[in-house]
Amino acid sequence: MVIAMLEMNLKPGRLEDFTAWVTESNKVISRFDGFVSRRLLQAEDGSLRMMVEFESGEQFIRMRQSPEHRAVHKQAEEFRDTPSGPILYRVLAG
Repeated sequence: MVIAMLEMNLKPGRLEDFTAWVTESNKVISRFDGFVSRRLLQAEDGSLRMMVEFESGEQFIRMRQSPEHRAVHKQAEEFRDTPSGPILYRVLAG
């Protein structure tokens, strides 16, 4: 199991629209082999992270290289102030 964490720096005033977009774009991402979950998280300080779980790193990478993901990623640019890449974590216990 791998978890990818991405920092989400949104343009001012875009949180509500971005949250709705995440729900819709999850319908695309969830079709990929190995998909477990994709969630938008907000810390107490207001910062945002996207958590994406896949059964394996290879499946996550295949999803990231797909035309469907490129289209979803391009849509995300409308909301994001600055881009960030994922940090992958391998689940060791749990």
